[in-house]
Amino acid sequence: MDGAIGIFDSGFGGLTVVSEILKQLPGEEIVYFGDTAHLPYGTKSKETVTRFSLKIADFLHRKQGVKIIVVACNTASSCAVEALKENVDIPVVDVITPGARAVPGLTKNNRIGIIGTTATIRSKAYEEVIAKLNPEMKIFTQPCPLFVPLVEEGWLDNQETLLVAKRYLGPLKDEKVDTLILGCTHYPLLKKIITRVMGVNVSLVDSARETASEVKRVLDDRGLRAKAASQTVRHRYFVSDDPDKFVSLGRGFLGKDIENIKLLEL
Repeated sequence: MDGAIGIFDSGFGGLTVVSEILKQLPGEEIVYFGDTAHLPYGTKSKETVTRFSLKIADFLHRKQGVKIIVVACNTASSCAVEALKENVDIPVVDVITPGARAVPGLTKNNRIGIIGTTATIRSKAYEEVIAKLNPEMKIFTQPCPLFVPLVEEGWLDNQETLLVAKRYLGPLKDEKVDTLILGCTHYPLLKKIITRVMGVNVSLVDSARETASEVKRVLDDRGLRAKAASQTVRHRYFVSDDPDKFVSLGRGFLGKDIENIKLLEL
């Protein structure tokens, strides 16, 4: 099936989703849009995030001809997915539902922690999905707004980040959660330090990995997989501001150099 996988985020974090999709679907072409002119989405209103998301989806669908849209941003997933599904006629996959669905198979005590941006936590989107899966689960949430700038600064495993993590995660540890959802696509880069604080017996739900698996399932179910792996697959990246910074920071998220990037003002 021709057509790329369209993926968007407010900036860099969605590249963790790209990385997982490249592992699970190596033959697929990817078109990524990072709305770096408007990041972070986590501090903006639902209406603003929805407006930005609809513009990006229109670009990916109408101008780039993608066959599926992946909302690789927890904030946009919590604010704009319903509007996106109403306005585009291709599949839309968010990062919240796949992560939430992984929880029942991991928890043993039904005590679940969720960390994310202020907007994601405020939306209660994860809680709503989990409640439908198992209303017996007890949910504890914690916004962690400083995690994003720490990741983008490259402070993934130092003393300052450890102190911040202890401050944020302490209440969840006190509640004896045994499963923790990393409700922001930046947070998988902090797995090591989060495990240090929470302990090795707490299962971490990586929404990026779960989302990639969901994309694979949707493509297979709808017969949209690329016909054959190609040696000439080229991925395209677009940003709304400062492509040089995106290339520099993005390398840490993607694990390799970013090529074929263009500046695009929506």
